[in-house]
Amino acid sequence: MSAAGDQCDLPADRRRGSNFGWSLGMVLRRWQEYAEEALKDLPHGSRGYHILAVVVHEAVPTQGALAARLVIDRSVLTYVIDDLENAGLIERQLDPRDRRARRIVATERGRRALADAERRGDQRATPGRRGRLLTPTCPLEGSLSSRARRSVARCGR
Repeated sequence: MSAAGDQCDLPADRRRGSNFGWSLGMVLRRWQEYAEEALKDLPHGSRGYHILAVVVHEAVPTQGALAARLVIDRSVLTYVIDDLENAGLIERQLDPRDRRARRIVATERGRRALADAERRGDQRATPGRRGRLLTPTCPLEGSLSSRARRSVARCGR
């Protein structure tokens, strides 16, 4: 009998991964592997991608607001922004409403890099790959629906 079969023979509360936190962590780790491969040419990989994506797609007014939105410590955010700026992907601009604050703005090169990264990510996140990542090992377990995943992501903010 396979390891997956052995797991299915156990009561649900004794199966490896029956703990929600452990299960979620494992899914996240596997997805992170896919994402890092697709984003390896951006400074700091997925972390740099998230910063660039929020800067391009959302109206985050300041560097402090960006840190809060991404739940990143401000000191970590600073060095990632430094590297994105050194790569010519973003620039810091004085906030016209508050000279103490800095706005992070994507450059044209940064917008192109983000579009390329999103395209590569879409190509890597094929239905087959998503299916392998989210397919239960045990036929008795259900898979996560995209609606449920979006709901969990929204509620986690």
